[in-house]
Amino acid sequence: MTYDTAARSGRLRWGAAAAALVIAPALIAPPSAYLPAIMAALVLAVSILAWPMGRIPLDWAAGGTAVLSLALDIGYFGKPGLSLLWLPFELAALLVVLVRVIRRVPAGRVAVSGALTGAAALLLPLRFTLHEPGSGLKESVFAAALTLFPVVCAAGVGLYLRALENRRIRAVIQARRQQRLEVASDLHDFVAHEVTGIVLEAQAAQLGDLGEQEHREILARIEKAGLRALESMDQTVTALRTADGERGESPSTRLHGLADLAELADRFTTMSTTKVRLSMAEGILGTLSREAEDTAYRVVVESLTNVRRHAARATRVDIVVRPSADHGAVEITVADDAGHGAPTATRQGGGTGLVGLAERVSALGGSLEAGPHDEGWRVMCLLPTTAHP
Repeated sequence: MTYDTAARSGRLRWGAAAAALVIAPALIAPPSAYLPAIMAALVLAVSILAWPMGRIPLDWAAGGTAVLSLALDIGYFGKPGLSLLWLPFELAALLVVLVRVIRRVPAGRVAVSGALTGAAALLLPLRFTLHEPGSGLKESVFAAALTLFPVVCAAGVGLYLRALENRRIRAVIQARRQQRLEVASDLHDFVAHEVTGIVLEAQAAQLGDLGEQEHREILARIEKAGLRALESMDQTVTALRTADGERGESPSTRLHGLADLAELADRFTTMSTTKVRLSMAEGILGTLSREAEDTAYRVVVESLTNVRRHAARATRVDIVVRPSADHGAVEITVADDAGHGAPTATRQGGGTGLVGLAERVSALGGSLEAGPHDEGWRVMCLLPTTAHP
């Protein structure tokens, strides 16, 4: 038995027990007491049971019991004093139903069921005042006015809980949207980088007369790049599955850092004709936060990917990581020698690219610039150190 089924069974037992206790006093009362007793038990059961029950939603159950309650207010034929015994129980149950209706019923249907339930609670004292010989219009208005305050309070509680629920739903939607954006960024930054290398290797294999050994080397590099792309996708999918509700510590996609730039530069050099030179100042490792280091790595990956796509004439790429002039940030530059005519836009449908990375860098308090420089194109990123957030 699942938790939801067990909870529903528990509510059903509690509802049946409460209804039986409310009806029990009617067994020793005159027959005319059965109607108010059964009505109070029915409303109490609706307030306790889990809805929807089968094909009956909460608004149907609440609206139906409210209509029956209003009908009984007008058509009650028993002694008025007998109705007073069950009136407090029915009123309390109607207030609970009103809170549940306003909180849970969808916006398109809440008005009708909420209005009927509120009216049933507000006019419930008329079951006594309309049939008591000594009561008139003044007593009926006064009795209804007494129930106005608890009805308004119940409606206010329902609206407050509904607002909290809507806020929670919006937060969940925003979190999922942010998660999708992060996944898109991961796929663009890492998978697209590897796939671009695979495409270039495949194109290179089709040019000229290559020996068997050269073909084997190209295929080996394609295999390694494909495995790295699959690993990045596996990590992303694992993070998504865990975020959707699996138990255990939620893993995230791997965070890279400045220490990974050497391996990235070597891999890029191996899979292209462009030579990458990395210059990293001593003592620079550990000066950035983990998120800032991962962002710096992504900036370099995106810059190298753009070199592959748009700067085929480049023979050299220089990656320089050093403290900035004001010593409050780390400067990462990626410059190539492809000339000023190198295209700067990413391919159609590519991904977030440098635009998305610029927003990410800005959120960390840094800056990102890209443009012509000396012999080619340069991307420069400034990220604040942990000592200067």
